[in-house]
Amino acid sequence: MRPKISIIGAGMVGAQAACLATVKELSDILLIDVVEGMPQGKALDLSHAAPLLGADIRVVGSNDFAAIKGSAIVIVTAGVPRKPGMSREELLAINTKIVADICKHIAKHAPECVLIIVSNPLDAMVHVAKSVTRFPRERVIGAAGVLDAARFRSFVAEALQVSGEDIQAMVIGGHSDTTMMPLARYTTIAGIPLAELLPKAKIDSIVERTKQGGKEIVDLLKTGSAFYAPGTVIVEMAEAIIKDKKRVLPCSVFLNGEYGVTNLPIGVPVKLGARGMEQVIEIKLTPEEKALFQKSVEAVKRLTKEADALLARP
Repeated sequence: MRPKISIIGAGMVGAQAACLATVKELSDILLIDVVEGMPQGKALDLSHAAPLLGADIRVVGSNDFAAIKGSAIVIVTAGVPRKPGMSREELLAINTKIVADICKHIAKHAPECVLIIVSNPLDAMVHVAKSVTRFPRERVIGAAGVLDAARFRSFVAEALQVSGEDIQAMVIGGHSDTTMMPLARYTTIAGIPLAELLPKAKIDSIVERTKQGGKEIVDLLKTGSAFYAPGTVIVEMAEAIIKDKKRVLPCSVFLNGEYGVTNLPIGVPVKLGARGMEQVIEIKLTPEEKALFQKSVEAVKRLTKEADALLARP
């Protein structure tokens, strides 16, 4: 029996993820959405594309959460996207309810799945997902640092006029415009440290643009948020899990003493394999980086406390 990936939320991000998973022939795909006809229509369209892509997989859509039964991975993209002038944090109240309701269905119908959260504010939604499902921390993972690192790589490639494929980047901390931490010190181009190729002022400007990367897209689109890169990130993570690739990627996961943090989700490098998050990798931080990381931790703590208060409401 082939593995199945269920994507909850058939909007722009979910549809892009489904499309790329089809191109990669990654697994059978189920699109779920509350809007009648939308997941079915997009799934049918992808099914028509599959023969052209040489993809021998099944793509279906449904409005029934029970259809996720047997999923190896469930991806939650559902929620309200931010609008120009909004921070990710301003989505907390509405998306907490949406994600909590979805996670009740996931716990009921796919209790053994690996859960990937994409909805914002990301780290708080990872907290909500784990609180509601009660899954072990290894099976609740937030798609954060992979996206931020991809943006960092793109901007470095543009500045150096080199292939983004040759750039390795690391972004840790909360998935926030103010507290994410692109780590230039851990960024290399074909093994060459970034600091050897760009002056500090230019690196600092790229770091700042990376932190504002999502906002830049929202401001340009005006009626939506990023979807190509987030959808691609989802598939990179899902592929690492489905194929047990043991990829080292920065994701939002619950820490259990690592980095001096306990019972809180935040972005750090982890190893992704068939069991989900298989190892938290602790990297050495300078005193300045530790201070910034702690600031990020405190910001996530505040959001998770607000989310808990919302979950406690009748």
